[in-house]
Amino acid sequence: QVQLVESGGGLVQAGGSLRLSCAASGSLASGTRFAINAMAWYRQAPGKQRELVAAITSGGSTNYADSVKGRFTISRDNAKNTVYLQMNSLTPEDTAVYYCAAGRMYPSPWTFDRWGQGTQVTVSS
Repeated sequence: QVQLVESGGGLVQAGGSLRLSCAASGSLASGTRFAINAMAWYRQAPGKQRELVAAITSGGSTNYADSVKGRFTISRDNAKNTVYLQMNSLTPEDTAVYYCAAGRMYPSPWTFDRWGQGTQVTVSS
């Protein structure tokens, strides 16, 4: 079973930057069509539903929420099974618990069902 551990959350001022990291371990089924070959960052603010922020495949294809395009960058180091989220130009609206997620593109693309514990990001004004 895949285990995900996030780090890098904290308190920053509006306009600042933060970099989140997520290390994956466990059974990844590498080299098969069932492999964990996609990872993502979600976030959830109090009283709101969890929403997708950014996602990336092992091949480098990415998807971003409209609200973070041009500000956030997702990347991964496949050799280290680690995914990153570089967050720039942060605003108070970015305040949330950020969760790392792992999934696959087969049989359905962008399917995430493994979750980390979450890390708090707070942006002050």
